[in-house]
Amino acid sequence: MPELPEVETTRRGLAPHARKRRIVALTVYEPRLRWPIARDLPRALAGRRIQRVGRRAKYLLLSLESGTLLLHLGMSGNLRAVPAATPRLKHDHFDLVLDSGTALRFNDPRRFGSLLYTEGDPAEHALLKHLAPEPFARAFNADYLWRITRGRRVALKQLIMNSHLVVGVGNIYASEALFRARLNPKRRAASLTRVEAGRLVRAIRTVLKLAIRAGGTTLRDYLSADGAPGYFRQRLYVYERRGQPCRRCRTPIKALTQGQRSTYYCPHCQR
Repeated sequence: MPELPEVETTRRGLAPHARKRRIVALTVYEPRLRWPIARDLPRALAGRRIQRVGRRAKYLLLSLESGTLLLHLGMSGNLRAVPAATPRLKHDHFDLVLDSGTALRFNDPRRFGSLLYTEGDPAEHALLKHLAPEPFARAFNADYLWRITRGRRVALKQLIMNSHLVVGVGNIYASEALFRARLNPKRRAASLTRVEAGRLVRAIRTVLKLAIRAGGTTLRDYLSADGAPGYFRQRLYVYERRGQPCRRCRTPIKALTQGQRSTYYCPHCQR
């Protein structure tokens, strides 16, 4: 599933193509995404200019002269900037055609992505209004993380993947951040000390920043806005490395299942 670094990489790749461009047409090939694309959306968007390309959690926000498009990549989607005349691929579901001759083309084999429109403040949209702080925001700091862990029996890994507490820390990056912070993913959240909370905040930010610089992590389906895969997979310390030697201490990496998701860790470095 595309996580925060993949979505941010897509945002940065699309921004030069989309910013200040006018929408010529929304061409829908397959409206049946996670939520059906509204039938009147192509008519409503025609002629509107894109003012900026933003992101909130894993949602891309295309701010228009009036209103905002909310786009989610789902579990396997990607949004690419291509010449509008480029032949369609299987699972290409819509084109947002711009006055430059470029199309923002959405491909999603599983159709769990979405394209929604809101006229109001996007921060108040039902999908966004209850989201937690961004991991790079000032509000996400050691004091905040320590405070929200008090009294929580849930494991550390599951806590930092809770989008009601902090957004954007998906499965891959949760395992990687806990390794960098030298924290066992099975530990109860309430056992975290203030010092460890600061270490984990720094580790989360470091992992996400490195992943963004590398263009994300391509495990299966993800491609960036220019069609390139992400290269952070080559820098992973623990994720999907079960049985391989730890890059720090050479102890074999272990795996377990938490909340129906795979967790990878070093039993020596993360005691």
